[in-house]
Amino acid sequence: MPTLFHAPNSRATAIVSLVEAMGLTDRIDLVEVTVARQDGGGGPDPRNPHPEGKVPYLTDGRDHVRERGAIVLYLTDRFPESRLGRPVGHPQRGAFLSWLFYYQGVMEPVLVLDASGIEHPALHATFRGMDDMLARLSEALDGQPFLLGEDYSAVDLLVSSPFLWLPDTLRDHTSIRDWVDRCAARMGPKSGR
Repeated sequence: MPTLFHAPNSRATAIVSLVEAMGLTDRIDLVEVTVARQDGGGGPDPRNPHPEGKVPYLTDGRDHVRERGAIVLYLTDRFPESRLGRPVGHPQRGAFLSWLFYYQGVMEPVLVLDASGIEHPALHATFRGMDDMLARLSEALDGQPFLLGEDYSAVDLLVSSPFLWLPDTLRDHTSIRDWVDRCAARMGPKSGR
C-alpha cells in the first residue's frame, strides 16, 4: 500500500486533500509526522523517510516520490479512475503537465520571494513577478471555470492551494478568487481554509 507522510498545516495538506478527492483514503496509508516549523516549533521525526525531513513524501514499495507536483502526477497516473489527472494520450496531457511544472518552477518561487519582500531584476526575468504570475492565472481562467476548462482536475487543487493560505496575495483578481473558492469547495475541510 502506498504511504503518504504528511504534517498538518503544511505544504502536504494539498496532497492529503488530493488523496481524499481521488477517493483513495482506504488505498493510501496516511502517516502524520512532525516537521520543523518556521516559528521554531516541531522538529525532525524519525518515522519520516524524506531525506530532508520534509513533507509531503510518498512511498510505494521501493519507489519514493517527493515534491508536490511529482506526487500529484504519480498518484493521478497510478489511479486514473479518479479522473483528476490527464493520462498519456489525453488531449489535455500537455496542459496538465505544464500547470504542474509551472506551479513548482514559477509559482512557488514567486510566492516565496513576494512574501519575503525580495526583489531583483534577475528574479523577475527568471521566475516572473507576482503581477505577471497572477495575470497568467487570470488569462487561463478567462471564460472557463477551471484551468483545463469545464472539469476540475488535480492541477486546480495544487495551483489553488497556496491562495487558501495566503488569500491576500490575490489582490484585486476577482476571477482568481472565484476559482479558488470553487476549488476549495471541491477540496473539503482539510483544504486549510
